Amino acid sequence: MGTVDNTAGGDGQKRPGPVPHYREPVPAAAGLPATRTTRQRKAIEALLLEFHDFRSAQQIHATLRERGDNIGLATVYRTLGLLVHSGQVDVLTREDGETVYLQCSQQHHHHLLCRSCGRSVEIAGQAVVQWADAVAKQHGYTDISHTLEVFGLCPDCTPPDPAAG
Repeated sequence: MGTVDNTAGGDGQKRPGPVPHYREPVPAAAGLPATRTTRQRKAIEALLLEFHDFRSAQQIHATLRERGDNIGLATVYRTLGLLVHSGQVDVLTREDGETVYLQCSQQHHHHLLCRSCGRSVEIAGQAVVQWADAVAKQHGYTDISHTLEVFGLCPDCTPPDPAAG
């Protein structure tokens, strides 16, 4: 997956496409080297199971350090990259540009995210999938993928409506 930069001033080189926020497992026969399960990877995977909202690599690193795990930030980034690439962890970019990670369900889904507290809710979006496929087909695109994140305020972070009370 990738795009060719043919914009004004572009060099025509193939660029990596967007990283989907949902899982696209890499086939075992993809020719990738096997990764070993290290103590650091086990600690990161165990911590991700505890989270119910997206966290940045820095937040994951800080929590590990608070718990006494001597794991470097570079190791956290490298491990998260492997987990995303293998389809075990979802990744998305928040409105503010920060990349965050969460271990979610295996099915294709989207996320509803609270702008204030970071709460995340998985949402099914078959209508989105059908719409994206139809638009791509209409324009002659093939081998498509898409991402969708819906941002708002969760019920706990929504200020009370003065008119309602």
